[in-house]
Amino acid sequence: MFISSDIKYVGVNDHEIDLFEGQYVVENGMAYNSYVISDEKIAVMDSVDANFGEEWLKNIEGVLGDRTPDYLIVQHMEPDHSANIKLFMDKYENATVVATSKAFVMIKQFFGTDYEDRRLVVAEGDTLNLGKHVLTFVMAPMVHWPEVMVTYDSYDKVLFSADGFGKFGALDVEEDWACEARRYYIGIVGKYGAQVQALLKKAAALDIQTICPLHGPILSENLGYYINLYNIWSSYAVESEGVMIAYSSVYGHTKSAVMTLEEFLKQRGCPKVVVCDLAREDMAEAVEDAFRYGKLVLASVTYNGDVFPHMREFIHNLTERNYQNRKIAFIENGSWAPMAAKVMRKMLENSKNITFADTTVTIKSALSEENIAQLSSLSTELL
Repeated sequence: MFISSDIKYVGVNDHEIDLFEGQYVVENGMAYNSYVISDEKIAVMDSVDANFGEEWLKNIEGVLGDRTPDYLIVQHMEPDHSANIKLFMDKYENATVVATSKAFVMIKQFFGTDYEDRRLVVAEGDTLNLGKHVLTFVMAPMVHWPEVMVTYDSYDKVLFSADGFGKFGALDVEEDWACEARRYYIGIVGKYGAQVQALLKKAAALDIQTICPLHGPILSENLGYYINLYNIWSSYAVESEGVMIAYSSVYGHTKSAVMTLEEFLKQRGCPKVVVCDLAREDMAEAVEDAFRYGKLVLASVTYNGDVFPHMREFIHNLTERNYQNRKIAFIENGSWAPMAAKVMRKMLENSKNITFADTTVTIKSALSEENIAQLSSLSTELL
């Protein structure tokens, strides 16, 4: 794959993986991206997952032929991008590793050496001259590890964006970018919105024509679309108008309340209603929808004086990722001591800019006429 006449793709597709980072379902696999910049000097941008080291080296050889790399630039030390540093350095004995000081600490932790005699430590604004290609290093701490940097090539106007603008899915499968990029961003990077905002401000000063992430496709058209979505996600703004209803139900009565509210919302012209059974839907998908829409209804049975476990996990996933700037309503159910609404509200009390609906629906065992009237009122309040 050609990014430009001098920049080639040497990454790999992984269709063996079922769970990325041990928790995210990836039905269409993953791509581990790596790139070669060929000039007077040759730089390889990042490594790939440990299972694909030999394939990666063959890809590099296929691009370079008899030439050998001068530099391995390490932007991010998660093992899906750094696992083959030693393999590379053993093969190319004259190569130099380029990374941040914090990355070299991790390199020693992973490999037992920090390549003191074969390294170049870079910081904000440092450059590396390959010939006509001059690389500028831009620090991106906590996007989403502390050692992260991104790299800008001023000749081809390419931003090598580390995990930024990445998505789930291998490159030989066609699928909607936004859906899997949103799930990837919110699940993995979502906590660090402020740091992403800082990086976007730095990137705005660069003339970028192509974005080369470490996961997902190379982006070279309509870059404003992708950058705008990243700005929305990292500022915790509302992407789509609508209501998400997330629920946990045991015997179906809480579910009945949710279905009733859904119908009221649709009757009143709500632009989008998304209903999620937390016991059955992929948790990452549920969290993605909660961040996408501006209004959220949490409906849970009372369970051991608490909320149902799936609901507790869901809210923890939201607060862990700095959930904010939303309107939230509660539906609770309890046959003798309803507590779910109180618990859920307590879990969200430190979230920023949360508005709680005036109407809280409390069901005692099964839906009553009073509950149906409350659900009708709540639907009006949510519009």
